[in-house]
Amino acid sequence: MRFVKYAVPLLALASPALSSERPEQLVIVSFDGAHDNALWVKSRAMAKRTGAHFTYFFSCTFLKRWGSPEQLSYRAPHHSAGKSATGFAQTDREIRIRLDHLWNAHLEGHEIASHVCGHFDGSTWTKADWLNEFASFRQALLDGWKVAGIPQWEPKEWRDFVSRQIVGFRAPYLAPGEALPEAVRAAGFAYDASLIAKKPSLPVMDRGLPRFALPLIPEGPRGKPVIAMDYNLYARHSGLREEPARSSEFEERTLAAYRAAFDREFQGGRRPLELGFHFVEMNGGAYWRALDRFLAETCRKPGVACVSYREALERLNARLPVEKAEGGTDVRAASPL
Repeated sequence: MRFVKYAVPLLALASPALSSERPEQLVIVSFDGAHDNALWVKSRAMAKRTGAHFTYFFSCTFLKRWGSPEQLSYRAPHHSAGKSATGFAQTDREIRIRLDHLWNAHLEGHEIASHVCGHFDGSTWTKADWLNEFASFRQALLDGWKVAGIPQWEPKEWRDFVSRQIVGFRAPYLAPGEALPEAVRAAGFAYDASLIAKKPSLPVMDRGLPRFALPLIPEGPRGKPVIAMDYNLYARHSGLREEPARSSEFEERTLAAYRAAFDREFQGGRRPLELGFHFVEMNGGAYWRALDRFLAETCRKPGVACVSYREALERLNARLPVEKAEGGTDVRAASPL
């Protein structure tokens, strides 16, 4: 587990140069992997119902069919060809449906971001290793419609979308490594969302790169901190074993934790609240149900915005005072957004 250690915040909310009006409370929800087509349907419906925009950190191996030349030729750094820690697509039809979800989610205002491809731990990778994986990700998306056998269905704006509008990144396993920030910037991304913080926090600047961090939030009867991500709650609640009979109990515990973390920020410093999820419904869907209920009661409150990471960065940049931020660095110049 790696906590934020950098000293320069992206934004000083207490700055006297800012308006006396309290800043809006940002809620940022993301999904890692973004592969299961049924959960694409479910998450997009949830967003429409609640008014939220999500960030989908997509893994590119789900645009490569098992046994295809694309699967067999994919090679992650320091791994043999054709390997992925999370698998590949099973049919061309599955890929076609997934491409349609990616494109329509983008049109609905959601953010498609990079979770690279094979979901390997890159904590020891070099800058060159990361750049190789980033290139594999971009190429897989550029070739997606052709590989699926439907190049004629490719939207005319698709290549611009892939090349210019996928600006966010999260490292698999939240394991970024020291070489990552320079590689992320060199690859043209605007931010990284791979860190962990001890509490909700503003993004920090690291070598010119804005970096977001999933927070620890108090959870359970004793309020023990846990990373605000479904997998970590699953580990806390049932030791990574499915216990569907306790699904309602875990749902209520999760919702209570989200509510408390939100209220603390909404009534306090109004730092962004980041919540992470996967395209897997753990413990009988407890965490997705808790999310649905939380967003339904939160996103349309006055002074609240449930936004993607890209939107959050844009809004935070817009709040910056005219003078330079702490340390003499104008942090707006670091982001192409």
